[in-house]
Amino acid sequence: MPSHKRVVTVLAACCAAFVLLAAAAPSASTAAEAVQEPAAEVPENPIEATEESVRAGLRVYGRFCRSCHGVRGDGRGQNPSPGTRPANLVDDEWVHGDSDGEIYNVIRQGVPPNYDMDAWEGRITEDEIWHVVNFLRELAARSR
Repeated sequence: MPSHKRVVTVLAACCAAFVLLAAAAPSASTAAEAVQEPAAEVPENPIEATEESVRAGLRVYGRFCRSCHGVRGDGRGQNPSPGTRPANLVDDEWVHGDSDGEIYNVIRQGVPPNYDMDAWEGRITEDEIWHVVNFLRELAARSR
């Protein structure tokens, strides 16, 4: 059985090591910032907003987006995920950016940290995402 003096010495050494580690460790906010992914590059829309592209975007939107964002894109879909409030895609306020590239990134990568808006990368093609962006532009223009 170790002596009392030896236990106190070991505890003191452990406490000193903990204090040194705590002082050297990044703060909680710095650690959280380090975990965040870097801002995604905002790409340019490579697909012209032709009638054909808008129709292709309508097909993709109808299949994957309408249940949450609604037929009119107003965020009033019939089947959103529980506890979520899908974005209105035809109003003037776009919280996550309103350029074509920013909209593309939201569709492709989702919206962290809770991903109420799913990431669609790998489930639909890049071209399909751009067609949806073109469709949303047309839908917003028609709703005004």
